[in-house]
Amino acid sequence: MYKILTVLITIFFLGACAQTQLLVHTAKRIGLQDKKQQGRYKIGSPYQIKGIWYYPAVDYSYNKTGIASWYGPGFDGKMTANGETYDQNALTAAHKTLPMPSIVQVTNLENGRSIKVTINDRGPYAFSRIIDMSRRGAQLLGFHRKGTAKVHVEILADESRMLAHSLRNRATLAKFGTPIRRNLNVAKPRVASGSLSPPSARNPGKTILKYKAKKTLNRAALNKGLNPAQAEKIVSRPVSPTNIYVQAGAFTRFDYANQTAAKLSELGNISVSSFIIKGKEFFRVRTGPIDAINNADEILERVIRAGFNNARIVVD
Repeated sequence: MYKILTVLITIFFLGACAQTQLLVHTAKRIGLQDKKQQGRYKIGSPYQIKGIWYYPAVDYSYNKTGIASWYGPGFDGKMTANGETYDQNALTAAHKTLPMPSIVQVTNLENGRSIKVTINDRGPYAFSRIIDMSRRGAQLLGFHRKGTAKVHVEILADESRMLAHSLRNRATLAKFGTPIRRNLNVAKPRVASGSLSPPSARNPGKTILKYKAKKTLNRAALNKGLNPAQAEKIVSRPVSPTNIYVQAGAFTRFDYANQTAAKLSELGNISVSSFIIKGKEFFRVRTGPIDAINNADEILERVIRAGFNNARIVVD
């Protein structure tokens, strides 16, 4: 009887120890996961990639058109430029110079689809792309299979300022030891979808497809800087026809622009046009319009090989 009692007590304590260890390891694992997802506000210093300098800066007037690409496989789970864990299924994107994080509105100029995403990484650096979307972002914008698209990217100044202010305050509080609690026990949003009709100028703000969240907060949206009500919502916007060009450069002297145009004349469709920035006249040298992004990539390579390292693809 004494032996049986000893065995039972031993089993009880072993079970209790095992359960305690399980709780400790679980807590550590949750803590590590939560820590991985926390990014920091970052602008960064000027940097050079393939001989080209980039100058990160706060720019709440950013509003450009260009070519978007997307990335995901091979990067999922790795660290982004501002310290977050990259999630290819989240609505994030990479940009060369905007502060991280920033909220931008990205509109596919080929179908009118438009979504909000958070900039949390640097890039892209291939073929003069202006933004690199997450896989999920590319899917919602409708160019996941195609790989690239003509897009309009506009920073949302008020939301970006609020997000930057929130992260800087969080960093200050954490520095002085103030505990910051985060709700880990939240549910994922349910999905409701519908067919996407062609964009119409009569009703540009109509919501075509959105993901309806439950009453519980969408943790992914909060972590990535988006309001839960705005997460994974596509709107249809009116879009005008656009053309693709390869711009060799912009010069303050017409003779330099004319010499560049002559040097690239074998490409065909070379033009020199003037434009004014802050009262100063520039002369830009372009070839185009070009019918497809792949063709623009090939022409861009030829222009760069001709010695114009700052050449880029533009969409007008």
